[in-house]
Amino acid sequence: MFWLLRSTISPAMYHGFGKKPPYFEGWYYKLVSEDGKHRLAVVPGVILGETAHAFIQVLDGVSGYTAYHTFPIDSFWASKNDFDIRIGENRFTVDQVDLNISDEFGKVQGSLKFQGGTPWPGSLVSPGIMGWYAWVPRMECYHGVLSFDHLIQGSLQINQTAIDFGGGHGYIEKDWGQSFPAAWVWFQTNHFSTPGSCLTASVAIIPWMRSAFRGFIIGFWHQRQLFRFATYTGAKIEKLEIGEHLVAWVVGDDRYRLEMVVRQAPGGLLLGPTKVEMGKRVPETLSATVDLRLSDRGQNILFEGQGNFAGLEVNGEIDRLRE
Repeated sequence: MFWLLRSTISPAMYHGFGKKPPYFEGWYYKLVSEDGKHRLAVVPGVILGETAHAFIQVLDGVSGYTAYHTFPIDSFWASKNDFDIRIGENRFTVDQVDLNISDEFGKVQGSLKFQGGTPWPGSLVSPGIMGWYAWVPRMECYHGVLSFDHLIQGSLQINQTAIDFGGGHGYIEKDWGQSFPAAWVWFQTNHFSTPGSCLTASVAIIPWMRSAFRGFIIGFWHQRQLFRFATYTGAKIEKLEIGEHLVAWVVGDDRYRLEMVVRQAPGGLLLGPTKVEMGKRVPETLSATVDLRLSDRGQNILFEGQGNFAGLEVNGEIDRLRE
């Protein structure tokens, strides 16, 4: 019971101790250089399915290059006290990443340090982005936001390319559970004209009892204030249009209205978890743009701007989301 309480109120920590298949857990680091010319996603994790292994995925958001580096399951180690995981000679925390990978899929080496990160604020009742759903047992997939925005120092060597991330910006989130949803749209950007502002948004098909529903979570972190719109807050979807090149989404509650238009861009393919293996092929770009407008119910515009270098995934049975 103590471990359940501690891990639930600390989304960043590893939740997989004692878990049996099917189970996965993965952390997502988004890295953008100061000039925006280099954009990477680094995804360490572990999956327990028909076989068990640890992995580190790397996506080059500019070229679309991806690599899936696998490791024996016994090479994975996680602290029981805080967020600190090791995969072979690689280490991941909320404040730093140390990489030393060399296999048939390529080389990734270097160290990065992060400063000034802010996680999604939580409480005992609402421990993070999931709200009270974080306390519901056996959900298909749980989610956490570990850092809306932070400064990066350090560099990485990706195969033959050296990348200086000094002065760049990053973002960290994670997922864990049995499998990715049957359908979802996810996007994120922390590259607005106002430093520190960040948008993260997702809508997905959520299994519930013997049925399912369309659930969503949106957080806009701006000037040290979180504007949250979610199924559990009572916010409603006013419009959701999902096309081949564009997502138009409007949500609102009693106080605010949020309008978002996301434009697709080329990217690469990551692997995502099913209940059997890392078998989902997930298209992701780090070059999308998000036009955002936040207004109150008096129609006063509180923020309007464009977020660049956005991560975007549109995957699965999308018609179910449109419905």
